[in-house]
Amino acid sequence: MKRFIPFYLLVTFIFSGCVPYFNQPLTEQRAEIGAETPVRKNLVGLPEPREKIVAAVYKFRDQTGQYKPSETGANWSTAVTQGTTSILLKAIEESGWFIPLEREGLNNLLNERKIIRSSRANYAGKDDKSQLLPPLLFAGIVLEGGVISYDANVITGGAGLMYFAAGGSGQYRQDRVTVYLRAISTSNGRILKTVYTSKMILSQKVDASLFRYVKFKRLLEAETGFTYNEPSEMAVKEAIEKAVESLIIEGVIEGLWDLKNPEEVNSDVITRYVEEKEENQESDFFDQLISKRRHKFGIGIEGGSWLYMGDYSHTEMEACGGVSLLYDTQSFMQFKASVTRGDLATTEHFQKTFNSLDVTAKYRLLPYKDWTPYVEGGVGLFSEHDKSAFTFDLSNSIHAQAIYGVGIEFLFNDRFGLNFSILNHYIFNDEVDGLKQGHYNDYYWEGKIGLNFYFDKLWSKNNKKRVRKQKVRKKPKKEQSPTE
Repeated sequence: MKRFIPFYLLVTFIFSGCVPYFNQPLTEQRAEIGAETPVRKNLVGLPEPREKIVAAVYKFRDQTGQYKPSETGANWSTAVTQGTTSILLKAIEESGWFIPLEREGLNNLLNERKIIRSSRANYAGKDDKSQLLPPLLFAGIVLEGGVISYDANVITGGAGLMYFAAGGSGQYRQDRVTVYLRAISTSNGRILKTVYTSKMILSQKVDASLFRYVKFKRLLEAETGFTYNEPSEMAVKEAIEKAVESLIIEGVIEGLWDLKNPEEVNSDVITRYVEEKEENQESDFFDQLISKRRHKFGIGIEGGSWLYMGDYSHTEMEACGGVSLLYDTQSFMQFKASVTRGDLATTEHFQKTFNSLDVTAKYRLLPYKDWTPYVEGGVGLFSEHDKSAFTFDLSNSIHAQAIYGVGIEFLFNDRFGLNFSILNHYIFNDEVDGLKQGHYNDYYWEGKIGLNFYFDKLWSKNNKKRVRKQKVRKKPKKEQSPTE
């Protein structure tokens, strides 16, 4: 079996990145239409406006001054594309909500109009007014802003494994680009709305290698891999398109501009945006939910084994099982009261059934994720089992104990979670096995798998949907629309 481990590792690393690996540029590629971002589908699918907004964009530029990060030396190439104005103009044009005006190259436009007027004046009659140029359109709003941040190496990491000179590794890095966009009324200079979007840029590297003597004087050496860098221009394009979508929907919700069909205020595109905005308010910087994942109370059913560590040798693992009550503070802490029954035994001299009543506290390291490791500690009572009832018999000795250990919990949904734990039960005396010997007290290890059920849900999904729809409904207008 050991002979095939390197082969398994090689196959795993190759097929884990099969999409970019089997898309190698082995031939020349011809010019093609530019790729589209996932956000464009929502942008072009917005409801139609009652009247298109005449908008001017003078300069939507890179305000970061950031250069591309380099590990080998100075790199004077900018990290952000300098053509962000063109990207914004294309986005507002494709949205169907704006009539974009040329303002970035306004001097060129005015010079060309001067040439046209001069030529017509020289060759047209004095009274021929049909040759006059029509006036330029003026904008109802001006769109301002820019790319205000490019953060390199926001997250970096990787993993690797080598076994007898065969194995592979993977590395990844995430950068972050941030865009601000604001709409300004040309009638009074008031900033109507400002929106803010960001996009993570992924770079990853996967490689695998094999270096092995397969035979005397026969050396096999092989390596493969790929590197993928998400184009920064596509990331900027997606962030700008998302900003335009946000500006339009926020303006509809606040009554800055109107829909052709007012009933479409509850369309799927706008509803999804409102839901995304609510989820964003409950997320952290890394787009991880920081909302409450568990309900206040819970019941747990657990099963596993006990491993006795006392004065007798040749210990054996014995089955145990129990139930627990959970009280969640809905943050990092959870309190637990549990009753467990199991056996402590050795191969020959000792075997008894015990009951354990524990009260512990869990500290979760990642309380808002679907899975979280935790540390657990507390105190409890430990007594030999009375076969007549599942109780602590006062006629038997009751031992105090301290409990500490670690575990991990996986959440299937907001009600069910799967729990794994390893705990040490340290008993404060040396009388559990009936033999007092040595300098150390008796103790035992506990390993359990459990299923937790959480309840006491205050909000139903139907209520959440109704609240979201109410939030989508427009506010009454406070002033004249900039398109009128």
